[in-house]
Amino acid sequence: MTDFSRRTLLAGAAGGLAFAAAAHTEEARGVYARATVIDALGGPGGSKGDSETETEGLTDRHIADARASGLSAVNVTVSDVGNKPDAFENTIDAIAWFENEIDTHPDVFLRIRRGADLKAAKGSGRIGLIYGFQDLTPLNSSLDKIDTFHGLGLRVSQLAYNRRNLAGDGCLEPANGGLSLFGKEAVEKLNASRIVIDGSHGGVRLINEEIALSKAPMAVTHTGCRALNDVPRNIHDATMRALARKGGVMGVFSMPFLKAKGQPHAEDLLRHIEHALRICGEDHVGLGSDGAISGEKIDDPKFQEDHRKFFEERLKLGISAPGEAADVYNVIPEYNDPRRFEKLAFDLSRRKVSDRVIEKVLGGNFARLFAEVWG
Repeated sequence: MTDFSRRTLLAGAAGGLAFAAAAHTEEARGVYARATVIDALGGPGGSKGDSETETEGLTDRHIADARASGLSAVNVTVSDVGNKPDAFENTIDAIAWFENEIDTHPDVFLRIRRGADLKAAKGSGRIGLIYGFQDLTPLNSSLDKIDTFHGLGLRVSQLAYNRRNLAGDGCLEPANGGLSLFGKEAVEKLNASRIVIDGSHGGVRLINEEIALSKAPMAVTHTGCRALNDVPRNIHDATMRALARKGGVMGVFSMPFLKAKGQPHAEDLLRHIEHALRICGEDHVGLGSDGAISGEKIDDPKFQEDHRKFFEERLKLGISAPGEAADVYNVIPEYNDPRRFEKLAFDLSRRKVSDRVIEKVLGGNFARLFAEVWG
């Protein structure tokens, strides 16, 4: 073969690959546009060091990023976490903050109360905000307050956040004591109130007991696969199977716990999603990034310092989990922007995951679960 022929052949091959990649990208965009895209744990804005505070409100950039994200809904945490004496008051303040943002930007956000609201959000191009708890401490030991918070929009709730509380043991408790009597009563009350129970941050026994006791399918909105990285914030295959058997959904997060050491990357997240699909099946896997829609400025020294302080504060409170570190950020760098799930859809497609399954992972599975529980 002459040099000219070889160059011609290589150029033709490169052109073919470029055409295929472009077609693949357009196909992924089509899947993303059709899908009901749900982040089962996240929120509008950026980091607390990036102008988003409970008093300042969302910036113009945050609103623009929310518009651009393509998200249909996101489960936003309104509860305080940890055994704090002012958890009730702080949670009321957080709900008021989100209510103000919805009222201020009615063309961007929509309150989610029922399954039909998810369809309304998708149809109108807005982001549905789902109010969620990561801890039951805002109840101040009174299950009657579940009714109060349901009236304020609560639709998803964990029972414990890493440590032990009145409901049971979180994932950092060495005793792994499972649900308390109060916790079992809370499961029954949450079922009766049509609030989705979320096993995230729970201990092994607690999650398994929740699944067994709950009369409704439940979620583990943001977690990873313990078979790939054996840390407390990830869940075992047996738990994943039990969750799926009862109609539940596991959301894979974009957190340090995807990898044994160092900053996780796209390959780590994709491996966890693929493992979850093998264990749970295509109808029981979704996404719960545990991140901000706008992404994080991970190269900014101010962000890095804020993250270090955030990590040290969690250590002081005793709620930091193995895998967290001062220099490991709670993002996947390749997906660190508002359109992260579209890029993820493209990567899943390149790995031969079908469009049907990708739509389910992007949010179809969580939409089914939420509508089933909420009505």
